[in-house]
Amino acid sequence: MLELYRSVDRETGGGLLYREVARFAESVYRMLDWSHPAEVTPSLIAAVATARQLAGWTALDAGRHGDAQRHFVAGERAALTADNAPLVAMIRYAQAKQLQHLRHNRDALATLQLTYAQLGSHATPAAKALLWGAKAASVAALGDHQTALSALGKASDQFERINKEREPAWMGFYDRGELFAQYGRVYRDMARIDRRHASEAVRWGRDSIAAFGAGNVRSAVLNEVGLCSALFLADEPEQALAVGARVLKQAQEMSSQRVSDRVVNLRRDLVRHRELPEVAAFERVLTARAALAA
Repeated sequence: MLELYRSVDRETGGGLLYREVARFAESVYRMLDWSHPAEVTPSLIAAVATARQLAGWTALDAGRHGDAQRHFVAGERAALTADNAPLVAMIRYAQAKQLQHLRHNRDALATLQLTYAQLGSHATPAAKALLWGAKAASVAALGDHQTALSALGKASDQFERINKEREPAWMGFYDRGELFAQYGRVYRDMARIDRRHASEAVRWGRDSIAAFGAGNVRSAVLNEVGLCSALFLADEPEQALAVGARVLKQAQEMSSQRVSDRVVNLRRDLVRHRELPEVAAFERVLTARAALAA
Protein backbone atom coordinates (compact mmCIF):
# COMPACT_ATOMS: atom_id res chain seq x y z
CA MET A 1 0.00 0.00 0.00
CA LEU A 2 2.79 2.41 0.88
CA GLU A 3 4.56 1.76 -2.41
CA LEU A 4 1.34 2.45 -4.29
CA TYR A 5 0.82 5.70 -2.37
CA ARG A 6 4.42 6.75 -3.04
CA SER A 7 3.96 6.17 -6.75
CA VAL A 8 0.80 8.27 -6.91
CA ASP A 9 2.43 11.00 -4.80
CA ARG A 10 5.36 11.29 -7.23
CA GLU A 11 3.01 11.45 -10.22
CA THR A 12 0.24 13.76 -9.00
CA GLY A 13 1.39 15.46 -5.78
CA GLY A 14 0.31 15.07 -2.17
CA GLY A 15 -2.88 17.12 -2.24
CA LEU A 16 -5.06 14.31 -3.58
CA LEU A 17 -3.53 11.77 -1.22
CA TYR A 18 -2.97 13.46 2.11
CA ARG A 19 -6.25 12.64 3.88
CA GLU A 20 -6.26 9.03 2.74
CA VAL A 21 -2.59 8.46 3.60
CA ALA A 22 -3.11 10.11 7.00
CA ARG A 23 -6.03 7.77 7.75
CA PHE A 24 -3.96 4.80 6.59
CA ALA A 25 -0.99 5.81 8.78
CA GLU A 26 -3.20 6.21 11.84
CA SER A 27 -4.88 2.84 11.22
CA VAL A 28 -1.47 1.17 10.97
CA TYR A 29 -0.55 2.84 14.26
CA ARG A 30 -3.54 1.18 15.92
CA MET A 31 -2.21 -2.21 14.81
CA LEU A 32 0.36 -1.95 17.60
CA ASP A 33 -2.48 -2.71 20.03
CA TRP A 34 -3.34 -5.96 18.24
CA SER A 35 -2.13 -9.30 19.48
CA HIS A 36 0.97 -10.34 17.52
CA PRO A 37 4.13 -12.40 18.02
CA ALA A 38 6.94 -10.54 19.77
CA GLU A 39 9.34 -11.15 16.91
CA VAL A 40 7.04 -9.15 14.58
CA THR A 41 7.07 -6.05 16.80
CA PRO A 42 10.22 -4.32 15.43
CA SER A 43 9.12 -4.62 11.80
CA LEU A 44 5.58 -3.54 12.69
CA ILE A 45 6.87 -0.44 14.49
CA ALA A 46 9.09 0.30 11.49
CA ALA A 47 6.03 0.01 9.23
CA VAL A 48 4.22 2.50 11.47
CA ALA A 49 7.17 4.89 11.18
CA THR A 50 7.27 4.54 7.39
CA ALA A 51 3.53 5.18 7.09
CA ARG A 52 3.80 8.27 9.28
CA GLN A 53 6.74 9.54 7.22
CA LEU A 54 4.71 9.28 4.03
CA ALA A 55 1.71 10.95 5.68
CA GLY A 56 3.98 13.79 6.73
CA TRP A 57 5.49 14.04 3.25
CA THR A 58 2.10 14.25 1.51
CA ALA A 59 0.98 16.83 4.09
CA LEU A 60 4.09 18.90 3.38
CA ASP A 61 3.45 18.71 -0.35
CA ALA A 62 -0.18 19.75 0.22
CA GLY A 63 0.96 22.78 2.25
CA ARG A 64 -0.40 21.41 5.54
CA HIS A 65 2.73 22.11 7.54
CA GLY A 66 1.28 21.60 11.02
CA ASP A 67 -0.03 18.17 10.06
CA ALA A 68 3.27 17.32 8.38
CA GLN A 69 5.21 18.07 11.54
CA ARG A 70 2.78 16.02 13.66
CA HIS A 71 3.27 12.97 11.45
CA PHE A 72 7.04 13.43 11.26
CA VAL A 73 7.30 13.57 15.07
CA ALA A 74 5.17 10.43 15.45
CA GLY A 75 7.19 8.66 12.76
CA GLU A 76 10.50 9.63 14.30
CA ARG A 77 9.34 8.35 17.70
CA ALA A 78 8.33 5.01 16.17
CA ALA A 79 11.59 4.67 14.20
CA LEU A 80 13.61 5.35 17.36
CA THR A 81 11.55 2.73 19.23
CA ALA A 82 12.28 0.24 16.45
CA ASP A 83 15.99 1.13 16.74
CA ASN A 84 15.99 1.78 12.98
CA ALA A 85 18.64 4.47 12.46
CA PRO A 86 18.30 4.68 8.63
CA LEU A 87 14.55 5.23 8.95
CA VAL A 88 15.11 7.92 11.60
CA ALA A 89 17.46 9.61 9.13
CA MET A 90 14.89 9.47 6.34
CA ILE A 91 12.24 11.11 8.53
CA ARG A 92 14.63 13.82 9.65
CA TYR A 93 15.59 14.43 6.03
CA ALA A 94 11.89 15.02 5.29
CA GLN A 95 11.75 17.43 8.25
CA ALA A 96 14.77 19.27 6.85
CA LYS A 97 13.09 19.53 3.44
CA GLN A 98 10.07 21.10 5.12
CA LEU A 99 12.31 23.59 6.93
CA GLN A 100 14.05 24.44 3.65
CA HIS A 101 10.73 25.02 1.93
CA LEU A 102 9.76 27.40 4.75
CA ARG A 103 13.20 29.08 4.42
CA HIS A 104 14.36 28.07 7.88
CA ASN A 105 17.71 26.96 6.52
CA ARG A 106 19.69 27.21 9.76
CA ASP A 107 17.23 24.84 11.44
CA ALA A 108 17.35 22.54 8.41
CA LEU A 109 21.14 22.50 8.52
CA ALA A 110 21.19 21.69 12.25
CA THR A 111 18.73 18.82 11.64
CA LEU A 112 20.85 17.39 8.81
CA GLN A 113 24.12 17.65 10.75
CA LEU A 114 22.65 15.93 13.80
CA THR A 115 21.19 13.19 11.61
CA TYR A 116 24.50 12.54 9.85
CA ALA A 117 26.37 12.39 13.16
CA GLN A 118 23.90 9.93 14.69
CA LEU A 119 23.75 7.60 11.69
CA GLY A 120 27.32 6.45 12.28
CA SER A 121 27.96 2.96 10.94
CA HIS A 122 24.36 2.72 9.68
CA ALA A 123 25.02 5.35 7.00
CA THR A 124 24.73 3.82 3.53
CA PRO A 125 26.11 5.60 0.45
CA ALA A 126 22.60 6.68 -0.59
CA ALA A 127 21.87 8.12 2.87
CA LYS A 128 25.19 9.98 2.87
CA ALA A 129 24.62 11.35 -0.63
CA LEU A 130 21.08 12.41 0.28
CA LEU A 131 22.18 14.25 3.43
CA TRP A 132 25.24 15.90 1.84
CA GLY A 133 23.12 17.15 -1.06
CA ALA A 134 20.47 18.55 1.27
CA LYS A 135 23.18 20.19 3.37
CA ALA A 136 24.60 21.84 0.23
CA ALA A 137 21.21 23.40 -0.52
CA SER A 138 20.85 24.93 2.96
CA VAL A 139 24.46 26.12 3.12
CA ALA A 140 24.15 27.77 -0.30
CA ALA A 141 20.92 29.50 0.73
CA LEU A 142 22.81 30.88 3.74
CA GLY A 143 25.50 32.28 1.42
CA ASP A 144 28.42 29.88 2.04
CA HIS A 145 28.92 28.79 -1.54
CA GLN A 146 32.34 27.15 -1.17
CA THR A 147 31.09 24.85 1.58
CA ALA A 148 28.04 24.10 -0.55
CA LEU A 149 30.20 23.05 -3.51
CA SER A 150 32.32 20.89 -1.22
CA ALA A 151 29.18 19.18 0.11
CA LEU A 152 27.96 18.55 -3.44
CA GLY A 153 31.28 16.90 -4.25
CA LYS A 154 30.86 14.58 -1.28
CA ALA A 155 27.30 13.80 -2.32
CA SER A 156 28.49 12.88 -5.82
CA ASP A 157 31.26 10.66 -4.45
CA GLN A 158 28.78 8.75 -2.30
CA PHE A 159 26.24 8.52 -5.12
CA GLU A 160 28.71 6.63 -7.28
CA ARG A 161 29.07 4.03 -4.49
CA ILE A 162 25.37 3.22 -4.25
CA ASN A 163 24.35 -0.40 -4.60
CA LYS A 164 20.54 -0.40 -4.86
CA GLU A 165 20.32 -3.95 -3.50
CA ARG A 166 21.92 -2.85 -0.22
CA GLU A 167 19.74 0.21 0.29
CA PRO A 168 16.41 0.35 2.16
CA ALA A 169 13.32 0.22 -0.06
CA TRP A 170 12.29 3.76 0.88
CA MET A 171 15.52 5.10 -0.68
CA GLY A 172 14.28 4.00 -4.11
CA PHE A 173 13.23 7.55 -4.99
CA TYR A 174 16.80 8.83 -4.78
CA ASP A 175 18.30 8.85 -8.25
CA ARG A 176 20.67 10.92 -10.36
CA GLY A 177 17.91 13.45 -11.04
CA GLU A 178 17.63 14.19 -7.30
CA LEU A 179 21.40 14.66 -7.06
CA PHE A 180 21.51 16.98 -10.08
CA ALA A 181 18.56 18.94 -8.66
CA GLN A 182 20.70 19.91 -5.65
CA TYR A 183 23.43 21.13 -8.00
CA GLY A 184 20.83 23.25 -9.76
CA ARG A 185 19.64 24.71 -6.48
CA VAL A 186 23.12 25.60 -5.32
CA TYR A 187 24.10 27.22 -8.62
CA ARG A 188 20.87 29.25 -8.71
CA ASP A 189 21.70 30.66 -5.28
CA MET A 190 25.21 31.42 -6.47
CA ALA A 191 23.84 33.08 -9.63
CA ARG A 192 21.68 35.41 -7.57
CA ILE A 193 24.92 36.84 -6.16
CA ASP A 194 27.12 36.47 -9.25
CA ARG A 195 25.49 36.12 -12.69
CA ARG A 196 28.53 34.26 -14.02
CA HIS A 197 27.14 31.11 -12.36
CA ALA A 198 23.81 31.32 -14.20
CA SER A 199 24.85 29.20 -17.18
CA GLU A 200 25.83 26.38 -14.80
CA ALA A 201 22.46 26.72 -13.07
CA VAL A 202 20.76 26.32 -16.45
CA ARG A 203 22.89 23.29 -17.33
CA TRP A 204 22.21 21.49 -14.06
CA GLY A 205 18.52 22.31 -14.32
CA ARG A 206 18.28 20.71 -17.74
CA ASP A 207 20.39 17.73 -16.68
CA SER A 208 18.19 17.06 -13.64
CA ILE A 209 14.98 17.13 -15.70
CA ALA A 210 16.48 14.72 -18.23
CA ALA A 211 17.63 12.35 -15.47
CA PHE A 212 14.28 11.89 -13.72
CA GLY A 213 12.34 8.72 -14.44
CA ALA A 214 8.98 8.91 -16.21
CA GLY A 215 7.08 8.28 -12.96
CA ASN A 216 8.74 11.09 -11.03
CA VAL A 217 6.52 13.81 -12.47
CA ARG A 218 6.48 16.22 -9.52
CA SER A 219 10.28 16.34 -9.19
CA ALA A 220 10.58 17.01 -12.91
CA VAL A 221 8.07 19.86 -12.65
CA LEU A 222 9.84 21.35 -9.62
CA ASN A 223 13.05 21.37 -11.62
CA GLU A 224 11.31 22.92 -14.63
CA VAL A 225 10.46 25.78 -12.26
CA GLY A 226 14.12 25.91 -11.23
CA LEU A 227 15.16 25.97 -14.88
CA CYS A 228 12.80 28.89 -15.51
CA SER A 229 14.49 30.81 -12.67
CA ALA A 230 17.94 29.92 -13.98
CA LEU A 231 17.09 31.17 -17.47
CA PHE A 232 15.92 34.52 -16.08
CA LEU A 233 19.17 34.74 -14.10
CA ALA A 234 21.12 33.87 -17.26
CA ASP A 235 19.45 36.78 -19.12
CA GLU A 236 17.49 34.45 -21.40
CA PRO A 237 13.98 35.83 -20.77
CA GLU A 238 12.45 34.42 -23.98
CA GLN A 239 13.49 30.87 -23.07
CA ALA A 240 12.44 31.45 -19.47
CA LEU A 241 8.96 32.51 -20.57
CA ALA A 242 8.61 29.41 -22.74
CA VAL A 243 9.45 27.20 -19.75
CA GLY A 244 7.28 29.40 -17.51
CA ALA A 245 4.23 28.90 -19.72
CA ARG A 246 4.78 25.17 -19.46
CA VAL A 247 5.08 25.13 -15.67
CA LEU A 248 1.97 27.27 -15.24
CA LYS A 249 0.02 24.55 -17.02
CA GLN A 250 1.80 21.73 -15.18
CA ALA A 251 1.16 23.33 -11.79
CA GLN A 252 -2.58 23.43 -12.50
CA GLU A 253 -2.55 19.73 -13.31
CA MET A 254 -0.82 18.74 -10.05
CA SER A 255 -2.17 18.69 -6.50
CA SER A 256 1.07 20.03 -5.04
CA GLN A 257 1.18 23.23 -3.01
CA ARG A 258 4.99 23.03 -3.08
CA VAL A 259 4.90 23.29 -6.87
CA SER A 260 2.45 26.21 -6.68
CA ASP A 261 4.62 28.00 -4.12
CA ARG A 262 7.73 27.58 -6.26
CA VAL A 263 5.92 28.89 -9.34
CA VAL A 264 4.82 32.04 -7.50
CA ASN A 265 8.39 32.53 -6.23
CA LEU A 266 9.61 32.90 -9.83
CA ARG A 267 8.89 36.61 -9.34
CA ARG A 268 12.17 37.13 -7.50
CA ASP A 269 14.30 36.06 -10.47
CA LEU A 270 12.56 37.92 -13.29
CA VAL A 271 13.17 41.40 -11.84
CA ARG A 272 15.91 42.36 -14.33
CA HIS A 273 13.56 41.78 -17.26
CA ARG A 274 10.39 43.48 -16.06
CA GLU A 275 10.66 46.13 -18.79
CA LEU A 276 9.78 43.49 -21.38
CA PRO A 277 5.99 43.46 -21.88
CA GLU A 278 5.86 39.65 -21.99
CA VAL A 279 7.76 39.37 -18.69
CA ALA A 280 5.53 42.01 -17.07
CA ALA A 281 2.48 40.02 -18.18
CA PHE A 282 3.98 36.81 -16.79
CA GLU A 283 4.63 38.55 -13.46
CA ARG A 284 1.00 39.72 -13.32
CA VAL A 285 -0.15 36.13 -13.74
CA LEU A 286 2.14 35.01 -10.89
CA THR A 287 0.94 37.85 -8.65
CA ALA A 288 -2.68 36.89 -9.32
CA ARG A 289 -1.89 33.28 -8.37
CA ALA A 290 -0.22 34.46 -5.17
CA ALA A 291 -3.31 36.52 -4.27
CA LEU A 292 -5.60 33.53 -4.81
CA ALA A 293 -3.42 31.38 -2.54
CA ALA A 294 -3.29 33.96 0.26
